Amino acid sequence: MKKKIVEFKNINKSYKDIVAVKNFNLEIYEGEFLTLLGPSGCGKTTSLRILAGFEKPSNGDVYLEEQQINEIPSYQRPINMVFQNYALFPHMNIFDNVAYGLRQKKISEEVIKSEVTKFLSLVKLEGYEKRNIWQLSGGQQQRVALARALINKPKILLLDEPLAALDKKLRKEMQIELQNLQKNLNITFILVTHDQEEALSMSDRICVMNEGNIIQVGSPNDLYDLPINKFVANFIGKSNFIECEIQTISEKFIEINFNNKLLNLNKNLINFNQNDKAIMSFRPEKLKINYDVSLKNGLLLKSKVLNKIFLGEYTEYYLSNNEIGEFYFLNTNSREEDKKINPGTEINLWIDAGDIILLKNN
Repeated sequence: MKKKIVEFKNINKSYKDIVAVKNFNLEIYEGEFLTLLGPSGCGKTTSLRILAGFEKPSNGDVYLEEQQINEIPSYQRPINMVFQNYALFPHMNIFDNVAYGLRQKKISEEVIKSEVTKFLSLVKLEGYEKRNIWQLSGGQQQRVALARALINKPKILLLDEPLAALDKKLRKEMQIELQNLQKNLNITFILVTHDQEEALSMSDRICVMNEGNIIQVGSPNDLYDLPINKFVANFIGKSNFIECEIQTISEKFIEINFNNKLLNLNKNLINFNQNDKAIMSFRPEKLKINYDVSLKNGLLLKSKVLNKIFLGEYTEYYLSNNEIGEFYFLNTNSREEDKKINPGTEINLWIDAGDIILLKNN
């Protein structure tokens, strides 16, 4: 069983009339990579700063290894933080930046030299000790910030959008390096980001937030395949939505009515009642170009291509259907005949019933 290292209990945080975090309850486990994901202003950075000790909750409690830490100042918590702007000391070279925390603790210079060498090697910056901060690229500066934080051997490392200033290619490389560091050191990492791709690729679990509330917590696969509502389905990846009505509910299936068409969908964790309004949701990559209209267990969408965007391995199509309006289709570029699908083309698309998720209409 995983050991709980952090617990937020009924945390609320307000700034005068602005409520930043509402009834925030979350458990975080030792050695996991957890991401707080959500749009700007959703409360994710405020939650991180409360854990770091830079902010105090308006009410509620924060526990570290079952000890309440509300009144413990930030410098006494075994937690380090890497900021978006790295917050390095420009007047110090790389060695002195990384050594700063150990020198504050009055560690011997012999031990400091050994530890700085070790952690610079860990972030692949061996030999850079005497360089100045301004001589480094953004990715190298971020590695220095990581080494400076990790050398103190914190129980938890907080990452406040540390990759936001990097270009896409470098960001991908640093995502892999952060994952490797976290697994090798077995330190709990808590990342704040609004980048869904970053969250999906790096996290053991993701906590999706909106307007100060936790909406859903789960593994990347669970959140992508089984979103709890329309917000999660649309924030993590792209989804198509069709309004429908619940007809009947059995042990395993829910029968829905869509434009006088009946379709059986798999039951999920969301509770529905007969005659409820609901939403069918499906991912654009689940659609198939279908030339066999005899298929029964799903929906056939006779559509017209409005636009296409080439994405290398994939092409994203924007289409229109008389019954559902505009929607997305993501197709691999593996077949030559598919490459001839252009704006104005009419195609049949098929979505299997097993690839449709039923969501509340709210």
